[in-house]
Amino acid sequence: MTNGHKTALSLSISNKPSYLRPMKWGIVTFPGSNCDQDMADAVRLLPNAQPIRLWHKDTDTQNVEVLVLPGGFSYGDYLRSGAIARFSPIMQAVERHAASGRPLIGICNGFQVLVEAGLLPGALLHNTQRQFICSDVHVRVEQTQSVLTHNAAVGQVLRLPIAHGEGRYFAPDDTLKRLENQGQILLRYCSAQGLVNEAHNPNGSTNNIAGICNEAGNICGLMPHPERVMHPNMGHTDGRTLLESVAGRLNLLEV
Repeated sequence: MTNGHKTALSLSISNKPSYLRPMKWGIVTFPGSNCDQDMADAVRLLPNAQPIRLWHKDTDTQNVEVLVLPGGFSYGDYLRSGAIARFSPIMQAVERHAASGRPLIGICNGFQVLVEAGLLPGALLHNTQRQFICSDVHVRVEQTQSVLTHNAAVGQVLRLPIAHGEGRYFAPDDTLKRLENQGQILLRYCSAQGLVNEAHNPNGSTNNIAGICNEAGNICGLMPHPERVMHPNMGHTDGRTLLESVAGRLNLLEV
């Protein structure tokens, strides 16, 4: 991944909503998904964004510009989280979408599906304490070259909710080294001040990793839920930093 300067085309979509053309966000529902409606509601809070609901048995993604695999417990998390969902009929279309360079975002269970499908490296294991965790955490932005972090700042701290039992990121040492060297780590669990250490690692993830991307930066997976903090009535709006980044990265401003 290469560094580059932000242009007018990469500004936050909240700055100039009147200059945007509509953007279709496809949201895949698997049996057991429970954050698909949350994601659709979040998309409606973005200027000129339209949620398109997709079913796991679909064989195409209706030419959406952004594709989201939401959180939940696909197929009851039998075998492993995401292990069955990755064989759903729609996954071939998901892979074609990603191969075209368009954004593909996996949140929580969606991240697990991406890993099981081999679209992102590593694995999501049971939390160290073997308990389901539901709480707000802080994460530090590690890079701004992905579709999900383009409008953030390196070192910026976001407060996002997590809700998972199998969120402990793990990868072999050589994979971790490659992720670090190529700037593919998006987010790390941290303190409110941005300190990354074991005390602020909620699930035991290796190197406090909360989210990663592929080398091209268009496939992103994260365990925290940005869609749950998009409106002031939700307590705060840190999730907008990530979801608004997607539109800016897609150069959707009409100039």
